[in-house]
Amino acid sequence: MDRRRFVTRATAAGAASALAVTAHAQSAGLPEVRWRIASSYPKSLVTIFGAMELFTRRVSELTSGKFSISLHAAGEIAPALGVLDAAQNGSIEAAHTASYFYIGKDPAFGFGTAMPFGLNTRGQNAWIYEGGGEKLLGDFYDSYGVVHFPVGNTGAQMAGWYRKEIKTLADLKGLKFRVGGLAGMVLSKLGVVPQQIAPGDLYPALEKGVIDAAEFVGPLDDEKLGLQKVAKYYYYPGWWEGAAHLSLFINKKAWSALPSLYQSAVRSAAYEATAWCMAKYDSDNPAALRRLVGTGAQLRGFPQSVTAACYKAAMELYEEMAEKSPAFRKIYPQWLKYRDDQIMWQHFCEQPFDALMSNLTRAKT
Repeated sequence: MDRRRFVTRATAAGAASALAVTAHAQSAGLPEVRWRIASSYPKSLVTIFGAMELFTRRVSELTSGKFSISLHAAGEIAPALGVLDAAQNGSIEAAHTASYFYIGKDPAFGFGTAMPFGLNTRGQNAWIYEGGGEKLLGDFYDSYGVVHFPVGNTGAQMAGWYRKEIKTLADLKGLKFRVGGLAGMVLSKLGVVPQQIAPGDLYPALEKGVIDAAEFVGPLDDEKLGLQKVAKYYYYPGWWEGAAHLSLFINKKAWSALPSLYQSAVRSAAYEATAWCMAKYDSDNPAALRRLVGTGAQLRGFPQSVTAACYKAAMELYEEMAEKSPAFRKIYPQWLKYRDDQIMWQHFCEQPFDALMSNLTRAKT
């Protein structure tokens, strides 16, 4: 196995340890490199932003301090939703964002973060790292002059905060809803008016009635944004994000100029930060959900009639996108087969185990 595959496929801790030994042994004579990364996220989102803080720290450690990266929160050196453009044009070396913010460029940008009714966290990781997704995405992003690495994953998300209950499809008509990615296009088929608003602006938009509902991630981050203070109905599941990878987009010229050791440090640090991010969310979300419910949040599940209609709309949308976008048409069939294979497999492993444990523990209480 070559070195790149070892670093990418190994566990985060094992890969980082091996690379650290190599880095200290080989750092003599390597250049000092300084990069800037602009994020789409505020510092208050300690898990999403924290994953990038871990990433930049580990890159420095793995290169004996010779490769240092300054990380900038949303709006500091680039607009929150303009960081990819800044990385593309070379005004910064890299951007930290969610790929699906950029479906206006091409709907294929959705695959790198999350697709409605798509893969869960395990499936998304499997597709990217072992199922061909990394190559398909890499070829697509190359045409935009950037190199891509996942840095962080939120896991399955909640479906957001609503001022009124959603009981039937009629309740979606005219709903002004902040929702990212292709989910907005799916919901627009059912009468929703989707809005693309940066995370830091969600609270005032919901408070002032600019929007009627807003989704972001899940209990930990939603609590930090204070969304529970301005809308009380908290819906699940977030069928548009069974997993959500965050993305590091690196200017292709800046990437090519890096010594191979520094490139290996980036790969390893990105992998480690992704593993940490998922663990952090799974560790902290339960307590955050209890706090939200304790302060008045009303948990609600979407009616089956609503989710069934949304699924039908999503599948129709994908066929339309495949007709319009060559990039989408290239990725979609392979992704769809992989999704269906994962669902089949998890039907016999993860799903029955989770259902079993849920029933047993609920019976106990």
